[in-house]
Order: sequence, then structure tokens, then C-alpha cells
Amino acid sequence: MELSKRWQFVRDAAAILVTGLFMFPIFWWALTSIKPISAVFDKDRVVWFDFKPTLINYGVTLFGMSRSQLAIDDGLGMGVAGSSSYDSRQSILDSIIISVGSTAITMIVAVLAAYALSRMRFRGRDSFLNWVLGQRFMPPIAILVPMVTIYAGLGMRDNQNLVLGYVGIILIYALMNLPIALLLLKSFFDDVPHDVDQAAMIDGATRWQSFSKVVLPMVKGGVAAAAVLCFIFAWTEFLLSLFLTTQIRAIPVKIQTFVTSTGNEWGFITALGTAAVIPSFIFILLVQRHLVRGLTLGSLKE
Repeated sequence: MELSKRWQFVRDAAAILVTGLFMFPIFWWALTSIKPISAVFDKDRVVWFDFKPTLINYGVTLFGMSRSQLAIDDGLGMGVAGSSSYDSRQSILDSIIISVGSTAITMIVAVLAAYALSRMRFRGRDSFLNWVLGQRFMPPIAILVPMVTIYAGLGMRDNQNLVLGYVGIILIYALMNLPIALLLLKSFFDDVPHDVDQAAMIDGATRWQSFSKVVLPMVKGGVAAAAVLCFIFAWTEFLLSLFLTTQIRAIPVKIQTFVTSTGNEWGFITALGTAAVIPSFIFILLVQRHLVRGLTLGSLKE
């Protein structure tokens, strides 16, 4: 039944209100990143737009500018450490390497495993799926102590070997995201009729050709959706990176170091936090053509 204009207006207004409530923290975070410290800590009023914008927070965190330049903003910055403490370029690179690497490994394994679980029948298949789902229920903090011990014993801590440190954190992130990616992709493959595979093999295609050239292109939207989720989970993960790394500092861990003994560096925290959102948006834009299709795949049945 078609809604009246009044109810359409109410529906649209409610949608705008809900969207605004969710977007307001991001807006306030970005606004704080360009405020001078006097506007951030004004105890008499909440400062909205009546301040002189500054980009010095981004200059220090993203470009390694000297803290001596903070004098131009009337004492912006509360900590006593040097500029190197807030230079976050290496942390951004670390996060990109870890997130892209773990997402790539997760998707390669998950795509192959999901296709096999969707198309092949074997004893214990349902029990295996339940076990995979159960892995997602385990909180990361439950495995921190044994993981730190295992990584130290294998020499995979970054203070023992930097390269193995990257490999270790990438692998643990990939394993962390693998259950959700596997279950998502299996549901997408299940929505493709088995007749498609059989028709391709009747025409002379091998099982691999049927998978790679026929079925996989049909679920590329689902693959894109799963990849976005895995990237975001890896990009924002804090606990494992905090305990498993010493020299490698991902962005969430780097932001935590901006809490100093003399106060919180809110200008630097919000600047790096706002900048950290950009790679996720870029990644989503690259796959947006397939993302909507992937998120709605299987929602309708004929």
C-alpha cells in the first residue's frame, strides 16, 4: 500500500534524524580535530564554530611537523614529549600493511573453503560449520596469554624479528576474520544454483574452471562485502595489536599513546582518528559497485 504524503514526510524525517544521530559523533570528532586547544577545553561554553581553524594537529600527526610550530596556535598541545611521539606516518603504514595483508589472506582461504563447503558433501560437514561459528564467539582476550607465549617461543614478536612480527600479526588477524568471512561467503555460494556448475562441467569445464570462471563472478558482490568487513575489523582492532607488538604500532594503539601524564592530546587524537576513517572509505568506494549487490545477495528467493 502506498503511503500518504504525510507519512512519507514522517518516514523521511525519521530517517534523517536517525542518520544524524549516528553521524554526529563523527562530525564532532572531525570538528575537534581543527580546533585550537583553547576551544577544545573552554570550561565556560561549548565551542561550535566560533574559533579559528587550525591544521597543526594534522601537520604533527600525519606529516611529522615540529611541535615548535604549535606556538602559533597559542600553546596547542599539552604533552611534554617531542614531535616524534606524535608523528603517526609509520603507524598508518603499519596499519595498511596489516589490514591489506590479513584481508588478502582471509579472502583467498575463505573463498576456496566456502565454495567447497557449499558444493561438496562430506561426513562432519555440519559439525565443522558449527565449530567455525564457535570460533567467532571466542573473545580475543581469552587467547592473549597463550598467543603471547607462543609468539615469543617462535621468535615472532616484532622486538625479536621485525619481518616475522608483521607476519605474525597479519596471520592472527586473518584467523580472527576467517570464520565470519567463511560463513558469509558460503551463504553467497549457496544462493547460486548447483545447476550452474553442472551445466558448465557438461560443456567441458573442469571443477576449477566452473568455480573461477562461472560461479565466482556471480558472487563477486558478496566477496566485496566480506572483504570490506574483514578490512574494517583488522583496521580497527586494538587488543591483539597492543599485546602482540612492541615496535609495530597500528593506529588504534598509536592513538592510545596520546594520553599523556599531563592530559589527553585531544587535538592529535581526533586528527589521527579522523584521518584513520579515510582508508576505510576509500576501500569501500573501490568496491561500492559490487558492495550493494553483495549485501542484498540472497535476500530474495524466486
